[in-house]
Amino acid sequence: MATKAAKNTYSEDSIKTLHWRDHIRTRPGMYIGKLGDGKAPDDGIYILFKEIIDNGIDEFIMGAGKEIRIDIEGHTVTVRDFGRGIPLGKLVDCVGKINTGGKYDSEAFQKSVGLNGIGSKATNALSASFFAQSFRDGKSREAEFKYGKLIRQGNETSTKEPNGTLISFTPDPEIFQNYNWIREYLDEKMWMYAYLNPGLVLYLNGTKYFSRNGLHDLLVKEVNNNTVYPIVHFKDNDIEAAITHCNQPGEEYYSFVNGQYTTDGGTHLAAFREGVLKACKEFFNKDFNPHDIRSSIIGCIAIRIQEPVFESQTKTKLGSITTEPNGPSLKMWIIDFVRKHFIDHLYKNKEVAQALLSKIQRNERERKDMAGVRKLANERAKKANVHNKKLRDCKVHYNTKDSKRSETMIFITEGDSASGSITKSRHVSTQAVFGLKGKPLNCFGMKKKVVYENEEFNLLQHALNIEEGIEGLRYNKIIIATDADVDGAHIRLLLLTFFLQFFPELVRRGHVFILQTPLFRVRNKKETHYCYDESEKISALTKLGKTAEITRFKGLGEISPSEFEDFIGENIRLEPVLLESKTQIKDMLRYYMGKNSPERKAFLIDNLRIEEDVPLEELETVSEAA
Repeated sequence: MATKAAKNTYSEDSIKTLHWRDHIRTRPGMYIGKLGDGKAPDDGIYILFKEIIDNGIDEFIMGAGKEIRIDIEGHTVTVRDFGRGIPLGKLVDCVGKINTGGKYDSEAFQKSVGLNGIGSKATNALSASFFAQSFRDGKSREAEFKYGKLIRQGNETSTKEPNGTLISFTPDPEIFQNYNWIREYLDEKMWMYAYLNPGLVLYLNGTKYFSRNGLHDLLVKEVNNNTVYPIVHFKDNDIEAAITHCNQPGEEYYSFVNGQYTTDGGTHLAAFREGVLKACKEFFNKDFNPHDIRSSIIGCIAIRIQEPVFESQTKTKLGSITTEPNGPSLKMWIIDFVRKHFIDHLYKNKEVAQALLSKIQRNERERKDMAGVRKLANERAKKANVHNKKLRDCKVHYNTKDSKRSETMIFITEGDSASGSITKSRHVSTQAVFGLKGKPLNCFGMKKKVVYENEEFNLLQHALNIEEGIEGLRYNKIIIATDADVDGAHIRLLLLTFFLQFFPELVRRGHVFILQTPLFRVRNKKETHYCYDESEKISALTKLGKTAEITRFKGLGEISPSEFEDFIGENIRLEPVLLESKTQIKDMLRYYMGKNSPERKAFLIDNLRIEEDVPLEELETVSEAA
């Protein structure tokens, strides 16, 4: 040990001071969270996108500029707002010098989400190219950067353009490798901006996003007319909320601070949930079980406060405890607001109150009916986890404050061989494995009781820790890892049916993925290429020669642990399971998982990636009931 320590010299030469730009590029995770390739909604490229849009939103909030235009061509994003425009003499400083900006001035920017002078500079430093131009009172100035370094600064010129700022950037492909923008994620972000800023008009590649009624419009879009009672919507200075109950399991919430979508909630969301509980208990004068009130609820809370404190630079969870420095308790402010306005609405709308009471009582009956089943299922789950070792857990979990929480994932596999290969090659700190025994049940149309009575589903929900909702979810990514054949496709459909039927928020929140594994291995004595489709196989053959050996992987169990390590490591390929906002889950499941239909058969023929010689009758089994 002493000899080894002597070789690791620690001296003055070991101490390094990085330029801020190099620090961002060396430690991007400190500024934008994880990197990713764009296939997850919290990947770094979307943070870069958000940091630039936020500046235009802040201008709108300050009453300057009612329109923001965004265009994406290839990998390049161009954002044009029509706010006041960055002061021309400070253009380079505002986009190219860290800890610099107008938001330190509370008079110029009040209740802004960007307060630390880092956002646009992080985008700049992590972009292969970055262009900024400001238009202000008939004058204009521009600046151009590469990898955060200023390469050109223009002189002040005359312009007829209206006031505002134009930013164009291309994320660095060396940092964000093989990335692509996913339109569904961008659409969701654009709509959230619209709902939080009624009256603001946004365009993304010509598509218009506009809301007149704020959070009420958000819930209308999400519930698809599947409500127990009409949406309850109330707002005041710096606070807005909307609530209803639907005929679906679980709880679903959307929370925002100063226009920032706080996907991990925080102080404001906890207070909102408590305010709803207090309102129901007080109005009906009964000490309801919190689960009976919250089950099937869907709600939104948006606040604006001075100098919010977030738990990370990506601002996904609020940590503030006051409405403003030396101000009143943030928690009590929200609780009192929600409690008072919800009670007032119930008094004025007796039919809403009756519908809510009926829903709470129905939830209570269902909970009590399920008590025995849940107790027995919990005992079975504990026993199975201890003795059967279905779950090979990881050390870090998503429901902790660990810095690696966003990297956590669980692979749901079929069969012992596949489960064994992944288990041997996984990263124990952040990757867990859950092994299925046989094909899961087709749970379409069944009630929640089946989750507890079916051993596989019961153990899976316990492994994920989602029995009481997804707040305790233990893994950021739930990855379905099945064979690339008909049986594997069938298992994927059955698992997706389970998630969509009972835990749809997992899919809507972007937690569910399909693992892409290579179909072919092409190699000669010098090189080995793993190919995920026919085109990659042809490209490998072109490079290695037609005499190269080709192996077709029919199942995950055929891939050795040493090979698997690369496929689930830095080069992992994941396909996100996405739902369009207009998707009616019940209708979709009825179409794909209900009784057979010619329309579904035609869809399967056109869309499933399978071997060409699979008989039609075998194809049909992919979506039949298990």
